[in-house]
Formats: sequence, structure tokens, C-alpha cells
Amino acid sequence: MRTRDTSKQAADIVTQLYRNMSPAKKWKLIGNAMRMGQQLAMAGLRQLHPQANKDEIWHLWAKQHLGEELYQAAYGDRDG
Repeated sequence: MRTRDTSKQAADIVTQLYRNMSPAKKWKLIGNAMRMGQQLAMAGLRQLHPQANKDEIWHLWAKQHLGEELYQAAYGDRDG
């Protein structure tokens, strides 16, 4: 699938690069993208909660990422 701002030639090159990429390389790229997303989300949380320490920011991210129910199942109530 090609976006409007990408030429067919460029899209074909990218497609071929991904086809030739090893599964290990693809997993590494996915992991890097996930970490970058987490870092961006945590940066936003630090702006919203400037008083929070690193552990508190991580738990805010985990709650946001997992949802309340799964977070509670995994970590319990950290407020009390």
C-alpha cells in the first residue's frame, strides 16, 4: 500500500528491502519502534506529571498502556 506522498518507485524499493530483510532484523526494527513509542509516551507523562519520579512515570505508562483492569491484575493497587 502506497501513500500519496511516496512515489511508486520509492514504495517498490522499500517493499523489496523489507522482503529481503531477515526475520531477526524485522523483529529488531519492531522492538526499536516499540521502545521509541514508549519513550515518547513517557516524555508526555513527565510533562503532565513533573513531580513524578522515574518509577511513578513507569507505572503511569504501564497503567495507560495496559488499561486499568490488566494493570490492577498485574500490579495491584499502588495508591494505598
